[in-house]
Amino acid sequence: MSTTAIAKPSIWSRLPLVHQLRQSVGWQRGMLVGGLVIIVVFLLTAALAPWLAPFSFDQLRDESGTFGAQLPPNAQHLLGTTVGGYDVLSRVIWGSQTAVLVIVVAVLLSIFAGVLLGLVSGYFGGWLDRVLVVICDAIYAFPSLLLAIVMSIVLSGGKSSLFFGILAAAISITVVFIPQYFRVIRSETVRIKAEAFVESAKVIGASNARVMFRHVLRNSTRTLPLILTLNASEAILTLAGLGFLGFGIEPTSAAEWGFDLNKSISDVAAGIWWTSIFPGTAIVLVVLGITLVGESLNDLADPRLRTRHRAIASSAVPTEVDELEEAL
Repeated sequence: MSTTAIAKPSIWSRLPLVHQLRQSVGWQRGMLVGGLVIIVVFLLTAALAPWLAPFSFDQLRDESGTFGAQLPPNAQHLLGTTVGGYDVLSRVIWGSQTAVLVIVVAVLLSIFAGVLLGLVSGYFGGWLDRVLVVICDAIYAFPSLLLAIVMSIVLSGGKSSLFFGILAAAISITVVFIPQYFRVIRSETVRIKAEAFVESAKVIGASNARVMFRHVLRNSTRTLPLILTLNASEAILTLAGLGFLGFGIEPTSAAEWGFDLNKSISDVAAGIWWTSIFPGTAIVLVVLGITLVGESLNDLADPRLRTRHRAIASSAVPTEVDELEEAL
């Protein structure tokens, strides 16, 4: 009796985004691919900023002299110069690097703190759970930008150097994001700790730490990639908001899109459009790309939405019967 060997999926096809890309169809795949393209361009721009930018972010002159303020786009300055005399193209490119650093630090800190607190709160329960829930609900009730401003003032006095500015902005954003990760992990932990395999682990003598991190945690993080992508876009907006309101990083320490928008407010009324449209477009495109990926992953994580998209896509493809009916 012959048996048919079942082909195992390759490691490449099991990668998170590759797996979701193979599942997606129609407009859903278009959204995911479009978002991924924007994110890849954004990351490459940040990584290659020293080679792509024609000037440094704080450079005001070259061998021919000072750049000049509010110059329109020309051969030397492709996107013009700002009111402070900086090259707009260089500031936009270097600003992507600042944005990536803040996103990475903020998301990693918030995931670490939120997941750990949610895991401990949901697993042990009791008075510790009640206290943490009240604290996180109180933090979540504050407007996110207002809370980030307060934290930025407390940590850095409103403005600081590159390292402390990025750290202050990241921690300010982290405080806003911790309750979101806490809520998700806590609810999943409360559900999973009642499962039979968790009870079996306790019966054979597994410690609380082993049960929490080996059995509960690994089964309660399936929704984290969705929250991560949505929080990354919100981190960009919060960072831009801090810079726009004057609580961001010093312009001589790093390029930041929100600060450049703040300095271009008076230029708009004077008809000087290039100082505001390019950093604003960069913010919109990055947020759009991350949001497209996040919404696509959210649809793919829901079996009902995934089945509905496949049904719509399959009905849109004409069959041989439909073509024959149309010909008759």
